[in-house]
Amino acid sequence: VAGRRAELQTLTRKYGTTVDEVLAWSAASATRLVELQGSDERIDRLTADVERLTGEVEADAARLTALRTQAAERFARAVEGELAALAMPHARLRFDVTPLPEPGPHGGDQVALLFAANPGAVPGPLGRIASGGELSRVRLALEVVLAAGGDTFVFDEVDAGIGGAVALEVGRRLARLSRTAQVVVVTHLAQVAAYADRHVVVAKTSDGSVTSSGLVEVTGDERLAELARMMGGLGGTDSSLAHAAELVAQADADAARTTADRAATRRGQGAGPRPLDPRGRGPRHHDPDKEGRQTG
Repeated sequence: VAGRRAELQTLTRKYGTTVDEVLAWSAASATRLVELQGSDERIDRLTADVERLTGEVEADAARLTALRTQAAERFARAVEGELAALAMPHARLRFDVTPLPEPGPHGGDQVALLFAANPGAVPGPLGRIASGGELSRVRLALEVVLAAGGDTFVFDEVDAGIGGAVALEVGRRLARLSRTAQVVVVTHLAQVAAYADRHVVVAKTSDGSVTSSGLVEVTGDERLAELARMMGGLGGTDSSLAHAAELVAQADADAARTTADRAATRRGQGAGPRPLDPRGRGPRHHDPDKEGRQTG
């Protein structure tokens, strides 16, 4: 009995704190021993698996490269059309698809977005070439073309250097994007602010010693007065208020027209499959009754 107890103590010191753990270690070791004894065959089998899977990965990567190259040209043309409407008629967008040394989780390519704002300029990396306002407008054009939902976008200086009818186009496209995503816009143009679902004013207050900034939402007549002020008016004249009302009416009409077009498109699609999200997130679902614009 003493000899048996000594053997058990030796085993529990080396292979586990309890007899059950020692038995579990024994079973796992027996399995591992069988694997090691047949290691040559297993290495050959694993080598064949690696060669087969490598071929599949390379084939998938080549197919993905071909699809990317085809889609890049179509996508760039569509975005350039949006940029032309955003007062950038000479802007050019290119996708540089270059091969990687070996495929990775996203395929065998490195994709760079190249941009040129002026004719004759050589397209370069978007983040280095574009100004803040150009970058915001390119981002807006990209998202409008993708029309993907479920995100929140913050645009600042998207209306830099524009005005008049072009500003209306910017507001119209921001409103279109806000049908499928939450959009927050910092703007000084009444033409853009008129498309907001909620119009918030950044106001400064001072008690004589401390100055602070706050947010005030304006609605109804207050909003019309603020739009009139943004247009350079006094904010209270009949002509400036009438112009502000026209802007809001036009924005509401555009929103109603967009909703009607979407409903007509949905009726035409019938009960078929829902459209896929361009980002590969699966089917999108839009409920016009629950969609709201969040620009402002």
